[in-house]
Amino acid sequence: MIETDRLVTAISSSAQEEILERALRPKQLEDYVGQEKIRGQLQIFIEAARKRREALDHVLLFGPPGLGKTTLAHIVAREMGVNLRQTSGPVLERPGDLAALLTNLEPNDVLFIDE
Repeated sequence: MIETDRLVTAISSSAQEEILERALRPKQLEDYVGQEKIRGQLQIFIEAARKRREALDHVLLFGPPGLGKTTLAHIVAREMGVNLRQTSGPVLERPGDLAALLTNLEPNDVLFIDE
């Protein structure tokens, strides 16, 4: 048996985990498993925004960790064909922090503020 803690690789364990997580994460809304009601609503929102040729309206995803909020944010950005800008709530300590972030967004970008 190979002892994995003794293997030497060019990529750190956490970086490998992140690569694996991204590879396994669904890329399209139709590939997302579970949350049927939310999936259906998001599909309607995305199709409506595409038909209007506008940015997606504001969407608030909330709930405990592990429900797929981050995955849904990635999917929404990909389905809309725009960039995803991701930050976390604790990073936004002052109103100026959020203002700086908002001014650097490209038109139609998705901003995801994680817990």
